[in-house]
Amino acid sequence: MTPATRQEVLGLYRRVLQIAKTWQSASGQVEETRREKEYIRNEARTLFRKNKNVTDPELIKQCIEECEARIEIGLHYKIPYPRPIHLPPMGLAHKQGRTLRHQEKLRKISKPIYLQSHDEVS
Repeated sequence: MTPATRQEVLGLYRRVLQIAKTWQSASGQVEETRREKEYIRNEARTLFRKNKNVTDPELIKQCIEECEARIEIGLHYKIPYPRPIHLPPMGLAHKQGRTLRHQEKLRKISKPIYLQSHDEVS
């Protein structure tokens, strides 16, 4: 990891922790705000620790993009949790009837960047 990349990653980590510190839930309830702050901190710690040994520049870039996307989406929608994708169970299958394996491959390809690591951690 280059020093510039390292600084970018550490800056993102600090930004996430700062967001967690000042986070206010959409409902304004104290208990919900506390739970959401704790979720943000735990999610950041888990993902950053999981990826601390990544050395591939492309994978690092992808992780940075995912983090930035999750930050922007969370701030925009005022929810810290990843927004789910809504696809019908066989919504990506062709009319000729493809196999389940092909369906799973299409779902994986259609997954947005901000959900790439969500299933691995949860």
